Amino acid sequence: MGRAREAPDPAPPPERAPRAPLARLPRHHRSRHPHHLPGTPAHAPRPWARALGLVAVVVAGAWLGLLVVGSVHTSIGPMDTHMTLRPDLSGGTKINVSPLGALELDSHTAPVRLDVDIDQLDPVRSRALVEHPERLAGLGDEVARDVAGGTAELAVRSCAAVVLGATTLGLAVYRRPRRALAAGGLALALLAASGASALVTWNPKSVLEPRFSGLLAGAPSLVGDARSIVTDFDVYQKELARLVTNVTKLYDATSSLPTFQPNPLTMRVLHVSDIHLNPASWHVIGSLVEQYGIDVIIDSGDTMDHGYPAENRFLDPVADLGAPYVWVRGNHDSRATQAYLKRLRNSHVLDGGEAVTVAGLRIAGHGDPQYTPDRSVRAEGDPAERMMGIRFASALRDETRAGTPADIAVVHNPVAARETDGTVPLVLAGHLHRRVDEVMEHGTRLKVEGSTGGGGLRALQNDKPEKVRASVLYLDRETRRLQAWDEITLGGLGLTTAEVARHLPAEATTDGREHGPGGREHGPGGPGPGPSAQRSAGASPGRP
Repeated sequence: MGRAREAPDPAPPPERAPRAPLARLPRHHRSRHPHHLPGTPAHAPRPWARALGLVAVVVAGAWLGLLVVGSVHTSIGPMDTHMTLRPDLSGGTKINVSPLGALELDSHTAPVRLDVDIDQLDPVRSRALVEHPERLAGLGDEVARDVAGGTAELAVRSCAAVVLGATTLGLAVYRRPRRALAAGGLALALLAASGASALVTWNPKSVLEPRFSGLLAGAPSLVGDARSIVTDFDVYQKELARLVTNVTKLYDATSSLPTFQPNPLTMRVLHVSDIHLNPASWHVIGSLVEQYGIDVIIDSGDTMDHGYPAENRFLDPVADLGAPYVWVRGNHDSRATQAYLKRLRNSHVLDGGEAVTVAGLRIAGHGDPQYTPDRSVRAEGDPAERMMGIRFASALRDETRAGTPADIAVVHNPVAARETDGTVPLVLAGHLHRRVDEVMEHGTRLKVEGSTGGGGLRALQNDKPEKVRASVLYLDRETRRLQAWDEITLGGLGLTTAEVARHLPAEATTDGREHGPGGREHGPGGPGPGPSAQRSAGASPGRP
């Protein structure tokens, strides 16, 4: 037999393709997503989420940068100040005058606010101004240069602060230099856009209408005199220099605040209303009379709460207020109240359209036709007020025809006041417990005052007591026309704080002239008295 045939050797197995190395994948991809190849967008952050995160980092970093290094110390005139940019959606400028309070100016509209803190006076420079008043003439140019220099330095420092803050925070959050630099660049762009917005909306006339908050005694001296503001429209340098001068004088006083010196060419009328039996109102009125040099007080009614004879002794302080007191009856004041007040020294009670000349002003008034605390008589509401207003307007025309036109008309209810449109330059009212300022169709300005009694004693039962409100009206002594007014709002414990907001008539123009009814131009004092000056465009034949 032959030998058995040997079996051939088995063929080698085919080679497999090499696997992609897992080492190139991130560690978290290898562990959680073993089959997820790089570059796939399965769990990548959304673009809008990344953008919002970047914006949040930029805003926070820029704010921190401004907070830490975004301020400069500079001298403005005789004062050492601290200038800072702060994020604020409303913009504007805030000048802190410690310990007197602060001045707020609507200087610009941008998401940044300029804060100026007055730290102290340079004793050498301030003493030189006091001893050499002639140097005040050049103070405006000096202040303008100081402000320009300080603002430029603040701009450069703020740019560096926002870039540094945003870049540092971006590096801490993202840990990537490219992202950090992008955050810094975006912060710089946002600051540049805010600066452009402030430049476009810059309003130098904001110095004319400051809002003051702080100690009430310092407000008149700090805000200044209304006639000077109306007649001088070289705004930036002159008004800013005057502000610096007033602050200098305030800080130089060591024993007490300086006395406010009234401009002899300006008359001051204190408008109060709706005291409602609040005894604190007399202290407020007396303080305003002293601080502002008030010539006459006009009360548009509702001094009482019920009008009972037992309340009449509440009126006794009227005799010692320091200025003539002109009063009209409100719907909470009775005839008995009116008779009692008429017997008091220093008071002038007006009713039935009668007029009186007080402190050079011709003032006419009419009491309210309704007495609402008397429940035995049904209140007739607005129709009764309109009828009274029509009768009052007729009396005002009679005064004009007699050659003694009224400068100011006074009633309690604004419904009656509207019927006097075209017969008098200015009509004052109350009743609403809120302020209204309106130039009516035929040219008469209606001014409604809030409650000088803070709504009365009953308002103390509310969670938040109503604020005390009064206004100082500035009138030209020659033409007896309204030049400006200060709206005074008091609040806080003991009424120790106040806000004083300066306002100018909307008709005032930059050349110091004012447009009266019918488009006629006249000087800052307004038109002279007489029917022709008071005539309004489109007036009916029965109106002067």
